[in-house]
Order: sequence, then C-alpha cells, then structure tokens
Amino acid sequence: MLANEEKELCLFIARNIINFNLGLNKELVKCPPNEIFQNRYGLFVSIHKNNQLRGCIGYIKPYKKLYESLIDLAYSAAFRDSRFKQVEAFEVESILIEISILSPLSVISDIDDIEIGRHGLYIQHPYGSGLLLPQVATKNNWNKKTFLEETYRKAGISKEDLKNKQAKIYSFEAEIFDESTIKNS
Repeated sequence: MLANEEKELCLFIARNIINFNLGLNKELVKCPPNEIFQNRYGLFVSIHKNNQLRGCIGYIKPYKKLYESLIDLAYSAAFRDSRFKQVEAFEVESILIEISILSPLSVISDIDDIEIGRHGLYIQHPYGSGLLLPQVATKNNWNKKTFLEETYRKAGISKEDLKNKQAKIYSFEAEIFDESTIKNS
C-alpha cells in the first residue's frame, strides 16, 4: 500500500510530534505533498521500549486523513495511554515507533477463518469492545482460540460470553512497519 519513502515519512512525522511535545525540536513537520497523506485509514501508533509495549493508541475506522491521524495518535501513544506513564525526553533515543495501517473490518462468522499473523481481531459486544493487532498473536505465539479469548478479555468480556450471539467479531489486516524495519530495508 505505502512505498518505503511514505513509510519513512509516516515514522518521521510520528517521532517529530513526540519530540516537539518534549521540547526537543522547534517545529512540527508539515503535511507532505504526497496524496497518500490525504487518504483516510484506520491506524494505530505503537511505542516500544526494550521490546516491551510503552504505548499504543489508534483508530479502528478511517476517521481522519493519514497526516492528521499520525499527529493525533503519536501524541496520544506517547502521552495519553493511561496504561503507561508519559514518555520522557531521556527515553526518546530508546523508543521504537511502530505504525499499523488497517484495512476495512470484515465480519468473522467462523473461528477457522482467522489467520494468525495476517488478521487482527475486533470484538463488539453490548458489554464492551476490544481490539488486538495482528502482530500481538504472532509475538505471543497464540493459536486462534487463544487470540479470540484474549481479544474478549481485552474487551472486558468473560470466556462464558464467547458464544453469545450479541457479540460481533471482525477481522482486519494491517500494513505494519517500524523504524527498525524501514532502516534495514
């Protein structure tokens, strides 16, 4: 979907917004002229430190243009993810930024349709909702059943509700890239 140059720009924008808000650079990068930055995508920005999640915030659906989403979500992943303390200036050199650009959601009617490493899951239920990106199942060596159970858990829904007909299960794919993969390509 994105060319390497566009991926590099996405990562540069994300890091720039974090550095700007820490007072480490004076200017925000302007929206690149590439048309792709005007398109709307579901998007997540994840921050890792020492191979551990340090922040992750995203939009499931394509609410905003790519450039605007990168600004909002990089800031939120670094400073507003309530599971973690805010990123501080001394950490900037040791964090790794990862971006996941999501495909549209597709309804899953059979667990056998889930492909580990390819699909992320989103569960919508009257008791809550939850999402796990495709790379989560791969990094944790989960099978389909565990991936589904963990997505329910993230939504705050018990295993007993797995068969509840009110639950809607969606899959999506993601184009995932980070600073280490782009630098090494």
